[in-house]
Amino acid sequence: MAPWGELLAGVRGVLLDISGVLYDSGAGGGTAIAGSVEAVARLKRSQLKVRFCTNESQKSRVELVGQLQRLGFDISEGEVTAPAPAACQILKERALRPHLLIHDGVRSEFDQIDTSNPNCVVIADAGESFSYQNMNSAFQVLMELENPVLISLGKGRYYKETSGLMLDVGPYMKALEYACGIKAEVVGKPSPEFFKSALQAIGVEAHQAQ
Repeated sequence: MAPWGELLAGVRGVLLDISGVLYDSGAGGGTAIAGSVEAVARLKRSQLKVRFCTNESQKSRVELVGQLQRLGFDISEGEVTAPAPAACQILKERALRPHLLIHDGVRSEFDQIDTSNPNCVVIADAGESFSYQNMNSAFQVLMELENPVLISLGKGRYYKETSGLMLDVGPYMKALEYACGIKAEVVGKPSPEFFKSALQAIGVEAHQAQ
């Protein structure tokens, strides 16, 4: 294997995923993946700029960072690029008032957003809240709009928890797309704009990042 310095020649910044890369979520706060705490510490001791990117949409950034800190990671809220804050920025810029189909754990990220008389739907990994009733309510909102807007926080198919594989937001997003005959706007990975915003936060160009 090539030496550390050779592998990172010309690289100024690193974007790190969180779930499934640094830790596996689950009961009791999840578990750190072997070697990940040390790897993050080593990156931070280097001259590289580090940014954490996540599609986590069941927890606020405050809760997620606190959980990772308890697992031993050197991480702060200001170092995390997550889809909920990015979605809130879009909602404000476009004067959108969302019907929220999201997990209660991330609802605080939308506290400053007007949700009266919805003119769009925001969907995230709602977990147990993905009931028929809640999905149908989101469907009804979209079908009543002249120009329906569906914003999805990520589009993953599934993810891993300590208890096993779990359905992500993607299958539910696809169900609403199919039922309403529309295309969702994805905020989060793998959207190029999401990664671009993460790189801008650390002042690094795409060709200078890993």
